[in-house]
Amino acid sequence: MNSILEECANDIEYNGLKKNKVAHRVLIADDAMFIRRSISKILTSVGYEVVGEAENGQEAVDKYFELTPGITTMDITMPIMEGIEAVEKIIARDNTAKIVMVSAMGYQGMVKDAILKGAKNFVVKPIKPDNVKKFLKIIKSVVGDS
Repeated sequence: MNSILEECANDIEYNGLKKNKVAHRVLIADDAMFIRRSISKILTSVGYEVVGEAENGQEAVDKYFELTPGITTMDITMPIMEGIEAVEKIIARDNTAKIVMVSAMGYQGMVKDAILKGAKNFVVKPIKPDNVKKFLKIIKSVVGDS
């Protein structure tokens, strides 16, 4: 996977830099630490700045407004507050929020619900080496090139 990440870091189609070369800021919300670490490794290796992590939906909402990330990755099923409810709460206060759902297979109905409530896109986890580029393209398309 490292060679894929090195290749992506040097390609404007995948890297996490804005036009002014400042890194896009990311909040990662997932109850599984290994998923948060995996997403963090992928994103930081191509130039994104991970500004925070949350292990439940309520923490994601709180950190979103504390840290004001440019993009948030959000798991669907988390303790205390589900990801869909967290999306709804964030969008209610900031309808410009850029949230990408990160979900295991089998949650397509819930992903659709999250998108209807304001999430911008979704990716299937775990993110394996053969779909890292697809993941990065989705993230890049959501943050835009501001």
